[in-house]
Amino acid sequence: MANHASALKAHRQSTKRRTVNRRNSSRLKTGLKNVRELITGGKAAEAKAALPALYELVDRSVRLKALSPNAAARHKSRITRAVNELGPGETAR
Repeated sequence: MANHASALKAHRQSTKRRTVNRRNSSRLKTGLKNVRELITGGKAAEAKAALPALYELVDRSVRLKALSPNAAARHKSRITRAVNELGPGETAR
């Protein structure tokens, strides 16, 4: 364990940041998993309705620097393409 005040403070900060980063990455992974399950289940309408929420999660991850902008674009592109390949579904409004 650290003994100096600055090292103790750095440890507290890193612990807090780790908690926030883990929470955010967990939310992102869960959101991606949920949409992928809808896609594999063939639920086009529900998958299309879930896309805006997933986009918010991905964009938030970029803003918090948990995900690079290119990785975010790749996730969004692949998920959107998979949803569109399901065919026309009822759009929830």
